[in-house]
Amino acid sequence: MLKSNVGYSTNPDSFTAGIETAELTSKDLKNIKLGLLFTSVKNDIKEVLKGVRKVTDIPIIGCTSSGAIMVKEGIIQSKDGFSGMMMFDDENMRVGIASHEAGKDARAIGRKVAIQAVQNAGSTRAPAYFYMVASPRQEEDYLMGIQDVIGRVPMFGGSAADDTVEGKWKIICNDKVFSDGVAVAFFYTDKEITTAYTGAYRETENIGLITEVKENRTLVSIDGISALKKYANWIGESPQNLRGQNLLQASVTKPLGVKDPLGNLTVVRHPMFGNDMGTRTITDDTITLGNKVVEKTAIIQLEATVDELINATGETIKKAKEQLYEEPAAYFLVHCGGRKLAIGDRLDEVHKQITNITKNVPFITIFTFGEYGYDEHSANICGGLMLSFTAFGKK
Repeated sequence: MLKSNVGYSTNPDSFTAGIETAELTSKDLKNIKLGLLFTSVKNDIKEVLKGVRKVTDIPIIGCTSSGAIMVKEGIIQSKDGFSGMMMFDDENMRVGIASHEAGKDARAIGRKVAIQAVQNAGSTRAPAYFYMVASPRQEEDYLMGIQDVIGRVPMFGGSAADDTVEGKWKIICNDKVFSDGVAVAFFYTDKEITTAYTGAYRETENIGLITEVKENRTLVSIDGISALKKYANWIGESPQNLRGQNLLQASVTKPLGVKDPLGNLTVVRHPMFGNDMGTRTITDDTITLGNKVVEKTAIIQLEATVDELINATGETIKKAKEQLYEEPAAYFLVHCGGRKLAIGDRLDEVHKQITNITKNVPFITIFTFGEYGYDEHSANICGGLMLSFTAFGKK
């Protein structure tokens, strides 16, 4: 039987916070196979890890979460930082974790990490499921490398994040803490794991053909028109008002999206920065996106109200739960930090949605700058402004 606990601390001393978090999380667990650890960028993360290691020597993986985490007891945040952890206890589960800092060839790094994770699990075969955390830059390439080794094994996860999109995020893997790279946890288990992956946005009639892209994530033009100008026209705004980080917040309720080939999933592409190149060509007013797009494919303007963003959390947990044939033992909830930005001081309503569905089942919610998953028969995909909610079966 799978058991899970969640613990947390807001102790201003990072070492003590690590001790408190690990002691609370490990209470009454005997066969712990993995700890998912999340902290604030305000913490001294290496000191948090030292504190955790005073309590347990289990494999640990995780990252920094944007501004807060959520657990059953409420929204955990503090001016001095926070730490939170979910542990998995199951006699029959095996988990292999591995990580690698960024380098010249992200796909090759993905292959190395996958091979190492399989070996660290003491296995010679692909896992049943895997978790990935990466810095918000080359997620798609890391994912391709991982799948080169293990095939299309279902995944869940999300990127490391900070509080202000300054690049202060960190990835955690065992005793390593680094800013740029990837880490994975491969699950070998006979228990069910299911993921509901969605942006839960409505599609508008504003659709265009991507006609130029630079370096995978800079959208230069749509239908031959400068991307920012096209987008501004779609949402009834002026390009001047969307330049720089103004675009980041303005686009949360009106992002862009691309469809997977089967049409089962619309993956959100978050417009992050409006770029004015300062020249009078089509390369003026480009858009930096949170994830990769491809020329000669369609892109759609999406929309949702803040009420809809809040209500999507409960609906998405229901979808993950309904896919299980058995009783859930835990929920791991990856929620976009950009959505949290738009929800603002109504975040307590999100917590209420979650607790109404999860009841007494342990859960932890983290806030990321990229979310990973799949839906129905789609491939594993990296997106932004999305929810990747995973349920773990008990028996």
